[in-house]
Amino acid sequence: MIVISILLALFAGLSDLISGLIPFYYKIKEHKTRYIVGFAAGTLLGAVFFEMLPEIGSENTVFMALGFFSFYLLERLTMIHSCEDHECITEGHRFGWLPVIGMASDNLIDGVGIAIAYLINPLTGLVVALSVIVHEIPQGLTTTILLKRSGKGTKAILFALAMESILYPVGASLAFLIPSSMNAPILAFVTGDFLYIATSDLLPDAHKKFNMKVIFAVMLGAVSILGLEFLVNI
Repeated sequence: MIVISILLALFAGLSDLISGLIPFYYKIKEHKTRYIVGFAAGTLLGAVFFEMLPEIGSENTVFMALGFFSFYLLERLTMIHSCEDHECITEGHRFGWLPVIGMASDNLIDGVGIAIAYLINPLTGLVVALSVIVHEIPQGLTTTILLKRSGKGTKAILFALAMESILYPVGASLAFLIPSSMNAPILAFVTGDFLYIATSDLLPDAHKKFNMKVIFAVMLGAVSILGLEFLVNI
């Protein structure tokens, strides 16, 4: 279980790293990224509703709320995910490493979440890992775009991407030091994180303009989680 969990977290880190390299070689057009963002939102919501909520129990919903509001505060302080054009030119986005640190801390929690989810239920672990892998595509793109806009050089950006990526397997490894009695509360915390990112970041970013294809991408992301459950249970 330890090896599989760390491998899943490693794949999530590779998703972040590889997607972060794309802007070096290809100019990203916003209308194309909306479909990726929408699909990522759908997978996160599918993971929350179809896999994670049934596992955490009603007694742990306070931890879900804690996860939701913790990442609300973290994002407001570091602006780690999506932003409107007028926000992206602020000091916090143009200079310094605070947004990257925010993203990295998010990745550490996600790595813990992947391992804890796998310990509770291997299928839940696979679903959480898949959702994180898809979500890391827009996050990796965001890291590179923001740092390039800030005037950071290639070495600095690669260092930031590597730091973000390695924290997934680090988080997964740390999860095995946590008492098993805390598994459900931690999964609930990560569920709140997923719910916040999907509803407050990814969906608004994907729907800046009305587009039926984006709506389809969101629904497809959610349905893909049901499809994965069906395939595993055959």
